[in-house]
Amino acid sequence: MAANFMGARIKALREERKLSQDDLARLFGFKDRQTVSAIETGERRMTAEELVIAVEKLGASLDYFTDPFLLVGEGRFSWRRQPDVGAQRLNAYERSAGRWIAAFRVIAPQVGRAAPLLRRSLAITRHQRFEDVMEAGERFAAEMKLGDVPARRLVEIMEQQLGILVLMVDAFQGISGAACRLPELDVVLINRHEVVGRRNFDLAHELFHILTWESMPPEHAEDALETGGNRVEQLANNFASAILMPTPVLDRFGDWSALAEGELAGRLNAVADELQVTSSALKWRLVALGRLKPAVAKSIPDAALRNNGHEVISTNPPPLYSKPFMQVIALAVEQGRVSARRAAGLVDQTVDDLTDLFATHGVQPPVEL
Repeated sequence: MAANFMGARIKALREERKLSQDDLARLFGFKDRQTVSAIETGERRMTAEELVIAVEKLGASLDYFTDPFLLVGEGRFSWRRQPDVGAQRLNAYERSAGRWIAAFRVIAPQVGRAAPLLRRSLAITRHQRFEDVMEAGERFAAEMKLGDVPARRLVEIMEQQLGILVLMVDAFQGISGAACRLPELDVVLINRHEVVGRRNFDLAHELFHILTWESMPPEHAEDALETGGNRVEQLANNFASAILMPTPVLDRFGDWSALAEGELAGRLNAVADELQVTSSALKWRLVALGRLKPAVAKSIPDAALRNNGHEVISTNPPPLYSKPFMQVIALAVEQGRVSARRAAGLVDQTVDDLTDLFATHGVQPPVEL
């Protein structure tokens, strides 16, 4: 692994400095760029002397090239964020998130929790109809037995059936979530301080990106919208809506066209609360299924559906990170692979806070704590 991540970091730094492989070959004193290419792909290891040259000539720290608990040039992220979130701030948060992901990537195989060898994928391309994607979401909900309230079991299915690491994180306002693809691991990050309906929609949306990454790689950052966006984002939204609100589930709530216009907002809010989705997402799902006329949907004031009609917003955030993640950290400390202090630093906690976090997730804390 060391050769692979060191080569990826050389490539990332080269591209950041806008250098060609020929430029780097001259800097290292290589005869041709093929040697640089071999280093970047992990086919050839760097010697100690070459590593010293990289530190001196490229102006990076030794840790940049050697610390396994960094994620530089290896993971590809796709963020859901508000338009006012700038690239600099987003990239800074991505570096922090990269530490948590890198820690899991390195430690999990050491403690017997390696990611699945095979990955699931959806046979969907950007040229397919929205109806095809909604059908795929419906099938996913049925085959994974998500039940009467699919949102309740979605994290469990993603973790246990698909081998996806799901992390609930303290993201700053404006970031909803992200999908991250590594060669050996898939990760979904969700801002745990979003309202529950938004969290669940983001989760299902990012699942679509994980399952279709190879056929239609998402952009590095997209606006967090339940409707609209580019073609891939629209497909992801339709998939997410179908997973969280499949037709057999919606059938339980009767005929929406029979409701008086003044009753619609209250009914939407009540059903959305029960399904743990947003009223807005439910409204447009009903439109997509032809159960609510577009003109009627547009006539419902946004204010009536905001926060599912609740005046007081209760986010009731889930615990930080996830139980599988904390189990891996606990095993690593217990087996002496990292110290308690080092583990706490990797997840941006004090040692005392780390102990409390183990307890919150029902994970037995290591003896060292």
